[in-house]
Amino acid sequence: MLRIGWFSTGRGEGSRGLLRFFCDAIADGRLKAGIEFVFSNREPGEAEGSDAFFELVRSRGLPLVTLSSSRYRREHGGGGMSRHRVGFDREVMELLQDYRPDVCVLAGYMLICSGEMCRRYPLLNLHGALPDGPIGTWQSVIWQLIETRATRTGAMIHLATEEVDRGPVLSHCVVPIGAGAFDVDWRALAGRDVAEVQAVEGEDNPLFRRIRAEGYRREPHLMLATLRAVAEGRLIVKPGEALDTDGNPLRQRFPSGLPLTQEIEAAIAAEDAD
Repeated sequence: MLRIGWFSTGRGEGSRGLLRFFCDAIADGRLKAGIEFVFSNREPGEAEGSDAFFELVRSRGLPLVTLSSSRYRREHGGGGMSRHRVGFDREVMELLQDYRPDVCVLAGYMLICSGEMCRRYPLLNLHGALPDGPIGTWQSVIWQLIETRATRTGAMIHLATEEVDRGPVLSHCVVPIGAGAFDVDWRALAGRDVAEVQAVEGEDNPLFRRIRAEGYRREPHLMLATLRAVAEGRLIVKPGEALDTDGNPLRQRFPSGLPLTQEIEAAIAAEDAD
């Protein structure tokens, strides 16, 4: 059985929904795994959102480990978190030393992990773009897609490394955004300056919202399918390394990671049919 470590700041409903999704998938047998621990860089009483997340963790009977990054930063001289990243992660790893996860999932974890942390655990991170697509926040990615009039986007799972959003790619799925239901929204932008649209409408722009909705719906299924591939031995992950079943670098066989679009679309179709 695959042992999973779960890292999340636990800020809002998205973090709670993702944890519920995976707890349910484990409970109903879609993923043969167990969550060894849940770690948050917030502590009880720090924020309403994370307190609600902690209540969910407790209700599912999962071990909860916390260390406030805000408090740590204040107690160690203040300044940006980049000054404290290594020291903070060392304390986190000490708190987690009795756990032996096979993989760890960064699920709404709002900190960049240090090199030491990346070398200790295989840290699976979801990025809302294709492997050759934009980097940055999901908001930035969508605006770049709109600016370049992209016809496709998607999401990928990669191993976290010190190079943000560019660690070894484990898997990806593709989402077409150039036609069909997107036509009306693209036509509404014809002749308009994207910077102006961003400034005036922001995330309320219909095309922005549609791209986000289609990607957001697929992201949990992509992580689930990727973890299932690891649990079934179709994919081997080590800190900073992604290997195929023969122990060779995965990129030699799948330069963009395992192509999981069909598997994910089948899962969504089944979900719609329920």
